[in-house]
This record gives sequence, structure tokens and C-alpha cells, in this order.
Amino acid sequence: MISQVMSNIIRNTKIPLKTAKGRRVSSTRWLQRQLNDPYVQLAKQEGYRSRAAYKLLEIHEKYKIFRKGQMVVDLGSAPGGWSQIAAQKISADRNWGGKVLAIDLQSMEDILGVTSIQSDFLELKPEDLKSWLGPKKIDVVLSDMAAPASGHTATDHMLIMLLCEDALTFAQTHLNEGGAFVAKILRGGTEKELLLKLKNSFKQVKHFKPKSSRSDSAEMYVICQGHRKGD
Repeated sequence: MISQVMSNIIRNTKIPLKTAKGRRVSSTRWLQRQLNDPYVQLAKQEGYRSRAAYKLLEIHEKYKIFRKGQMVVDLGSAPGGWSQIAAQKISADRNWGGKVLAIDLQSMEDILGVTSIQSDFLELKPEDLKSWLGPKKIDVVLSDMAAPASGHTATDHMLIMLLCEDALTFAQTHLNEGGAFVAKILRGGTEKELLLKLKNSFKQVKHFKPKSSRSDSAEMYVICQGHRKGD
């Protein structure tokens, strides 16, 4: 379990910055936090692209969203932490027939068992998606997308909620019946409206904040299972 591993990583000592010269205060604070974040350290040790990998691990441990042989699409995938976890859990590197499609505006280094496309997922052509899927349909849609922070709480909330709604539209269009949708949201008021939309499209809708999500962050995740195809 993640918590058992983390107990061996967390220490009372902190890693100091060699120098903060030339950096803005916000940049210095961010770098200091990264250096002393146990999940950042653990991700480096275990070969994950980002600390976000542990958020998806926690989600899967609690809700069992993955099965071997599934077809998974990871929206806003770079740098690839979630794609790595998805590929592991569906055994994409073995003969189970499962695949992961990672889509992002940024390029992403190759991951075993993952096909990456540098594109806006809203502009992805149906024939491109079909050529990847073959005769199968998508079982899981993931979205850990976040817009660049503006520094204005209400604006940041609205931007990430819009991204989540776009991801939901993609999921509603392409998910197999009974499929799952996992996406990041920010608490701030309008998430209640989104939850109503989710409950119309999925049999089970939960919200969850992983322990690996920073305590000072307003982020949460919606875990939606049992897609009602055609809703």
C-alpha cells in the first residue's frame, strides 16, 4: 500500500536550496516544496513521471477502476504519470489486449504500452480514434487536466471546471456502456452543477481527495462508474 511505503520516505529533515538568487519568492517556495515533497522523492525512486501517479494509484486502490485488457484514454496526459499507472493496471505490455491512448497538447516521451498523440483532444478526428481502438470501445477515460494558474481563485476554478466538462463530453461520446470516468475538479461552488450532469450519465458518482493530493490544494477527483450509454 502507498501509505506503508510513504512511512519509509518521510523524514523530519528538509533539503535546503543551494541558492535563491534571481528567483521570485513564489518560484523559490515552489522549488522548496518540490524538493521536500515525499511523493516527488518516491516518484523519482520508483520511476514515475510525476507525483500525480500516486493520486491515480490511490483512486484505483479504493474504487478498482482498472481491469486487465481495458482500453483507456488519458486526456491531458503529459508528462505521463497517469498513463504509466493505467498501462500497469491493464497489463498493456502483455497479451491481454489492453491499450492506453495518451493525448496532450505537449509532446510526451514514450511509455511501454502507451500510444501518445500530440493534439487537442477536442479536435481529434473520429477516424484517428477508431484506427487506434479497432473493434473495441473505450472502457476508461481519465482527466488530470488543469489550466495554468492565474492567481485568481474564482478564475482558476472556472477554468478547470470547463476542462472537466469538455472531458465529460468526450467520455459521454466515446465510453463503452458500463465504462468509467475519472477527472480532477476544484472546489468552489459550480462543482455541484457538474455532479448533477455526472449522475445523469453514470450509475455511481463519488468524489475523493487522495492523501497524495496536497492538503492546501482545493483539488478533488470525481470517480464515475457504470456509464449509461446513450444518455
